[in-house]
Amino acid sequence: MNQKAGAPASAVPDLGLSLQVGKYEIQTHLGKGATGTVYLAKDTFTNRIVALKTIEPEVFRDPEFGQVYRTQFQNEASLAGKIRHPHIVTIFDAMVGEDSGYIAMEVVSGGDLSQYAKPDSLLPPSEVLQIGFKCCGALDYAYREQGIVHRDIKPANIMVTKDGDVKIADFGAAFLRKSKATQTTAMGSPFYMAPEQIEGKELTFHSDMYSMGIVMYELLTGRRPFQASSIEALVQQILFEEPPPPSRLRQGIPPGIDGVVMRAMKKRPEQRYGTWAQFSVELSKAVALVLPSGAIADSEKYLALSKVEMLQLLSDAEFWELAAAGKWSRFPKGHALIKEEEPGQSFFFLAKGEAAVTRGGRLLNTINEGECFGEMAFIRGGEEPRHATVVAETEVLVSEFQPETIEKMTAQAQLHLTRALVRNVVDRLVLANERLTH
Repeated sequence: MNQKAGAPASAVPDLGLSLQVGKYEIQTHLGKGATGTVYLAKDTFTNRIVALKTIEPEVFRDPEFGQVYRTQFQNEASLAGKIRHPHIVTIFDAMVGEDSGYIAMEVVSGGDLSQYAKPDSLLPPSEVLQIGFKCCGALDYAYREQGIVHRDIKPANIMVTKDGDVKIADFGAAFLRKSKATQTTAMGSPFYMAPEQIEGKELTFHSDMYSMGIVMYELLTGRRPFQASSIEALVQQILFEEPPPPSRLRQGIPPGIDGVVMRAMKKRPEQRYGTWAQFSVELSKAVALVLPSGAIADSEKYLALSKVEMLQLLSDAEFWELAAAGKWSRFPKGHALIKEEEPGQSFFFLAKGEAAVTRGGRLLNTINEGECFGEMAFIRGGEEPRHATVVAETEVLVSEFQPETIEKMTAQAQLHLTRALVRNVVDRLVLANERLTH
């Protein structure tokens, strides 16, 4: 693990002794960067294990860059408790003093994406596109909720969890649109900087979108789109040259993926995608070009749930919770999804296709894409058998949700989901009454 996933305090010697930084008990040394050190530590108040990033006192005192480092550290520290997203490293706590400081973050133990940006260790294209999709959602959230332009999106700042998921880290260089403090524009890593960032122009989410395009290009091909022996030459390439599309540099990449990535890397912001959501949808479509037959992408799950009207009160993080909680499957036409009189306590979500509801062979209803079924058994706790049979009328994509899995979701997500299910039941009863009346 590198320094991106933790935060520090000052003057903490790297000794095999019991050391304390504020309320944090240092357990082991994780890594050291140019400006500070990262420790694995325990919050003695909550017993939570964190990555504690500490700043060295001499860094703040540096006559040339001390103020810059302090601003970066304060930027990141100011986000403590403000950003909650499954694909952003959570900052729990922070303290910035006169000549020291620390930031306590969640521990992310799988390294960063730079390990997969080399020709001999590339990820499958489908995984790269899924990484891009998740990062788009995270950066969209950061911009909408906090007005944040990250300004330093690169493989080394995207962490990998032990389960292979990703989390964006290191908001020290971020431009905080809600901040009243003076902020410089020319911050970030030159290889990943958007043209407008290099030119010192006003930045929006389009600048991070460009950097994300560069990251995906590098993860797909194992090389950066622009390479030069000097900063001056690199700047000229970024401003005026077009790199070869990824499909020319790596076999197995369909040309259809080129357009998606290359549009994010357009020279002018207005030439890129109009929103993060547009970029995300195109990435999701591109996944279908390289995904193994029958596989179900995380992006497909997320988009299917996010389109459902009755779930619109869920936050972005809660949509991801729900997507992860379900057991997703594809079934052919004619497959019985549930059978009457059989026991059951789960409910189902029909993400794609149509299904028929019957009882005793008589058609009762048709279930369309985006609707739930089986929720009565879920609400009643499986006390009674299923009242009807549901059979796929077309090929379907279905997600099954078990009570024990739902119980692991956050209380807020469970509340919104329960309200949605009850509303669904009420709508069904209203429809049934109307049919009886007529």
